[in-house]
Amino acid sequence: MKSVVIHAGGSVTVEQQPLPQIEARDDVLVQVICSGLCGSDIPRIFHAGAHFYPITLGHEFCGRVVESGTSVSDLDVGDLVSCVPLQPCFDCEECRRQLWSQCRNYHFIGSRSDGGNREFIVVPRQNLFRLPANTSPVEGAFFEPMTVSLHTIELAGGCRDKEVIIVGAGTIGLLAMQCAKALGARSVTAIDINPERLALSQRLGADYVFNSAEMSASDIQSEMSNRRFDQLILETAGAPQTVELSIQIAGPQAQVGLIGTLHKDLNLSSATFGQILRKELKVLGSWMNYSGAWPGVEWSQATELFEAGKIDLSALIAVQGDADVYARAVADLNGKPMSGKIMLDFSTNVGGQA
Repeated sequence: MKSVVIHAGGSVTVEQQPLPQIEARDDVLVQVICSGLCGSDIPRIFHAGAHFYPITLGHEFCGRVVESGTSVSDLDVGDLVSCVPLQPCFDCEECRRQLWSQCRNYHFIGSRSDGGNREFIVVPRQNLFRLPANTSPVEGAFFEPMTVSLHTIELAGGCRDKEVIIVGAGTIGLLAMQCAKALGARSVTAIDINPERLALSQRLGADYVFNSAEMSASDIQSEMSNRRFDQLILETAGAPQTVELSIQIAGPQAQVGLIGTLHKDLNLSSATFGQILRKELKVLGSWMNYSGAWPGVEWSQATELFEAGKIDLSALIAVQGDADVYARAVADLNGKPMSGKIMLDFSTNVGGQA
């Protein structure tokens, strides 16, 4: 079978590997159809950020069941499934409190073990989310990234009748914007420095857009003055300046959900820190995408939003192709952020030989 393999130093290769075999009673053999590149994969590829090399990444993937172990009775051959990549121990105190992302002994598919950027993968049953029959494979591959923002919205107590402000209109931000719109936000605002992303935000339903490269924080805050109450600000860019901006534009008692992962130190001025106190901001750290009964309400919400046709993915994908196309697109990043989702698509091989 083909596998996209990452070697130390940022080498991206397409290699032939043996077909994985079912070994445990709860194992499921999945034929991968679509897999997306996550922004968190870029440091693993180019900045020595992986736990080991060579590694096959891929934690945002979807495929069809080929075979199941003897204890799996609720999946049929041909069922479409999405990967739930976190592997909590289900035994520590954090897990017993259903704080899955806080598990003390977790593993992670596509990071601490090889992932779905290959034609076939064996996954434990508990790490597969069965999808409705009318779900497309591309939608299935977007379940994991979409539930990231849904988790933050869940932590914030929902977004109905709130003024939702998305800081960073990348893939996660655009998904968050569409989710908030579908879940009853009073208004949705997108903030970015890229005019094309802001135009796309408007096309996908943003009520207001602001270019923070052209407007100061005080200008943006002034423009939002009549929407300063009941704010939920979702910071998705993961940059020190966007975290600071989120605090500076926030209205009284706003919720500030921090989604983006920082790769540089955050140094807040005393004046900016003082705004957290003076405005009585509620700062929410958000990690991964799980809550409540495994794997969480976010995954059910994603199902409902896709079934209702509320999420437009077509404009979010920059590259979609086979293993060779995908490997070239990833290598061409050379450590830079994606300007749109890069998707590995094995669909032309589905039903073929391993």
